[in-house]
Amino acid sequence: MKIQFYLRFHTKFGQTLQLISEPPITGDTAAPLQLTFLNNDYWTAAVEVDEKSIPGFHYKYQLTDTDGAIRQEGGDDRQVTFKSLPKGDLQLFDTWNHAGEFENAFYTAPFQDTLLPAHKHKKAKAPKHPTHIFRVKAPLLGKHEVLCVSGAGSALGDWDTDKVIPLHLDGHWWTVSLEIPREELPLPYKYGIYNTDDKSFTNFEGGENRYLFGGNEGSTSLLHDGFAQLPNNTWKGAGVAIPVFSLRSKNSLGVGEFSDLMLLADWAKATDLKLIQILPVNDTTATHSWTDSYPYAAISAFALHPIYINLEKVAGKKHADLVKPLAKQKKALNENPVLDYEQVMTLKWSVLRELFQAMAGEWSEEPEFQEFYTNNKHWLVPYAVFSYLRDKNNTSNFTQWKQHATYDAAAIQKFISPRLKHHEEIRFHYFVQYQLHKQLKEATAHAHKQGVIVKGDIPIGIYRYSCDAWVNPGLYNMDMQAGAPPDAFAVKGQNWGFPTYNWARMQEDGYSWWKQRFAQMSEYFDAFRIDHILGFFRIWSIPTTATEGIMGRFVPAVPVQRSEFGERHIWFDATRYTRPFITEQLLSETFGDAAARVSSHFLDSTGYGEFTFKPNFDTQQKISEWFSTIKADDPILEWKQGLLDLMANVILFEVAGSDGQQFHFRFGIEDTSSFQALEHNTQQALKDLYVDYFFRRQDQQWQKDAMQKLPALKASTNMLICGEDLGLVPHCVPEVMEQTGILRLEIQRMPKDPSQTFFHPASAPYLSVVTPSTHDMSTIRGWWEEDPQSIQQFYNTELSQWGQAPATCEPWLNKAIVLQHLHSPAMWAIFQLQDLFGSDGDLRVADPATERINVPAVAKHYWQYRMHLTLEALLKEKHFNHDLKEHIKAAGR
Repeated sequence: MKIQFYLRFHTKFGQTLQLISEPPITGDTAAPLQLTFLNNDYWTAAVEVDEKSIPGFHYKYQLTDTDGAIRQEGGDDRQVTFKSLPKGDLQLFDTWNHAGEFENAFYTAPFQDTLLPAHKHKKAKAPKHPTHIFRVKAPLLGKHEVLCVSGAGSALGDWDTDKVIPLHLDGHWWTVSLEIPREELPLPYKYGIYNTDDKSFTNFEGGENRYLFGGNEGSTSLLHDGFAQLPNNTWKGAGVAIPVFSLRSKNSLGVGEFSDLMLLADWAKATDLKLIQILPVNDTTATHSWTDSYPYAAISAFALHPIYINLEKVAGKKHADLVKPLAKQKKALNENPVLDYEQVMTLKWSVLRELFQAMAGEWSEEPEFQEFYTNNKHWLVPYAVFSYLRDKNNTSNFTQWKQHATYDAAAIQKFISPRLKHHEEIRFHYFVQYQLHKQLKEATAHAHKQGVIVKGDIPIGIYRYSCDAWVNPGLYNMDMQAGAPPDAFAVKGQNWGFPTYNWARMQEDGYSWWKQRFAQMSEYFDAFRIDHILGFFRIWSIPTTATEGIMGRFVPAVPVQRSEFGERHIWFDATRYTRPFITEQLLSETFGDAAARVSSHFLDSTGYGEFTFKPNFDTQQKISEWFSTIKADDPILEWKQGLLDLMANVILFEVAGSDGQQFHFRFGIEDTSSFQALEHNTQQALKDLYVDYFFRRQDQQWQKDAMQKLPALKASTNMLICGEDLGLVPHCVPEVMEQTGILRLEIQRMPKDPSQTFFHPASAPYLSVVTPSTHDMSTIRGWWEEDPQSIQQFYNTELSQWGQAPATCEPWLNKAIVLQHLHSPAMWAIFQLQDLFGSDGDLRVADPATERINVPAVAKHYWQYRMHLTLEALLKEKHFNHDLKEHIKAAGR
């Protein structure tokens, strides 16, 4: 059989197109099929296929740009099955599916499996000798709506709307087979909507007419016509965001549990919310202390956190006697206003071990466990061993372990032998993860039955002393730390402590670690938020010798060459720009009367009233380690921050190994006394070069890097992907997210346009999520009280109110902000539960400060917020729930 492909695509000079298929139809599995330029509208290719050896194939197209970058189209649903086609040659007329088309979002799992109604329509009887097969997509048709086709010529009804031809749904495609006389070709046609309930034509699609062309005698034309041109951006949804640990119910044990998600889903259904968004739920047990409450420092990117387990569900009726004695402790823990992480974990670990002993091997004989183990042993076995060795060595820092400090797969396989005495300790972690798996699966399945989807969260980093780093340290740059540059919320920047990713190494095996991670997420979630998606463009990378984010730089980044300073007539002294600038005056201003003592202990004089750090204190890490030995009540602890600030008082970082020829700018040089001490002309010239470095020269590289990673990763999952694109956003980010169809995040008080003070939800792009606050910031009410000056401007401009803004965010103000977001054109409006409570004067808490989840500027923040009423009580708040439901309905969500 000869297959002729025609692709509608308008290219630029130098671009080429290829076809890739599964299985390969070219006979060469390594090479895609090259297309040839036909005219301004079409590219084409022909291939001979033996349909006896290949029963059919899937295929899609890719574009190779002038710089060699490859971009694949969206979707993965073009399929040819030979037995369903007439005999003879085949012509395929295709339309490029731009990955950023908003319609593609509706073919992701949450919409196909839960949110959109199923269409079941009878298939029309096909003619004996069809010449043309029409296929087109329209994801948002109503319950009684089908696509139809009409056009010129007798076979298409001569544009008579009483003779339109209905299509039927086959997978993602609305399709129909027709026999069209060759003498009537070419002819114009269009798709439209037909109502099957009242059997009437509704309307045609928009845009210009489509055209049907003839084929060779005896051939069949198969048309993949892309999307019907209908107003498909009308679907909008609302959701609630809350960490699982923040949930409160009568049946949980001092912390929100996976089973509580079912009650939350019941409430979501009652209020017409369609989405539940949670924070990461991976195991963070590194120290067995409250510091493990930080959900973004997981010891495994795959294992679930034992804190979310419901002990009564594990016990069941058979072992209920083991959990009944907990009634008194359960009552006390549930009455705590916040999460007592350590007490909850200690109690749960104790009871889980009792249940493990009591249930013996009965759980491991279950077919469901056997399936779970088979599908997950690639991470489950290393995680279980890691957890055992962590507890045996009293540290998750595997570099300090006496045995197995370096992971060896063969040695670990021997280590889990049933003959060894610690085998039951290993199996205990299998048991806990299996129970967590069952409970989370049950919770999300219940949510789906309620018409509610669940959105997870993927952290950008991994914990330095995690199972992932132990198993495959080559995937990470262990000598660097990820973080974020300074901003209004963290003036010293952020140092998350995570190693950065070795993207080059990850690319070698096609990002298999990421794909495994996505696959595991899809077991439970319909959508996910990529934490700090900017890290896929570039990451703020801090040397392990530093402790503050201010000491980092973006990686990758095109450095400044030494010659550029001369070209711009900038006086250049590498020592002056790269060494901490420390003068007698600065010491006096920083340390006052203690300046001499500080100087003598930490610094050496270089002459002329300037100083440098002694070798024992020449990094922030050394300074911090020295002060870690000082008693908490010693007043010299006050010197620490001053010394860290002095270490950061530089203008440039020299590139290692460049022999003084390449440099990176420190962020925020204008705020340093090192910069301020320079003469005016040098300052201005340096500032111009600084702006070029941060805001111009990097964009092309960052865009290229992101387009290597994100399309490949997005193609590996059918979950809906949302990116947290906050912070110092490069110019290329919106374009990349638009090209890949990843939803953006828009926050009212964090506009991406630097010329704006606030972002108005009414201007949000459709493929976005709007929210008034996130877990990393204060709630609406908290924000109102924190910054009266900004709030006054917000009150007058964004809320269009006259006069003085109220000192506190009264319920009607909170509700007005919520309504602004509900009426946004964005696909999703998602609210922290606290922000919804804030609209109700009777339901809200007295002090909004107690509702904040995280403070990014605090390195060791205790994540312990819990909602102030139970979910059972929330379900009974009829007035609040009815009010919220009506507002969601009025907003068309």
